Amino acid sequence: MNKPFVVLLLAAVIALFSSCDLEEEENFHFLPLQIVSAELPESFTLNEVYTIPVTYIQPDACTGFAGFEVNDQDTTVRNVFLIGTRRTDQDACTENIEEQIASFNFIVKYSETYTFRFWQNEDENGEQQYLEIVVPVD
Repeated sequence: MNKPFVVLLLAAVIALFSSCDLEEEENFHFLPLQIVSAELPESFTLNEVYTIPVTYIQPDACTGFAGFEVNDQDTTVRNVFLIGTRRTDQDACTENIEEQIASFNFIVKYSETYTFRFWQNEDENGEQQYLEIVVPVD
């Protein structure tokens, strides 16, 4: 095939699919889930990878684990959020508060002490509450 024909064919396919009306609404939304505890070693070794188990609250049958968001607040300060998805297309979500465990991998890149801040909730004044764990690096 010659190049102009392929480009024209590709443009036609893109135009065809981009003109489709896909108005399906999402049947879920994301929300932070309360972290109860986390298991970290007493110390880290530089350049090692660690699996960090985290215990969290699953509030009901319509909410599930989606993943972690680990934000660098400073060189060795990490804010850790556990992200859940909550189904919005179900009318009856049975309250079924259960503790669950999920984990994430962490690579130690700096020789300074790490501070992990695991999100727990928001207080009545709108202040974010964290479980803070400090881990030195050998």
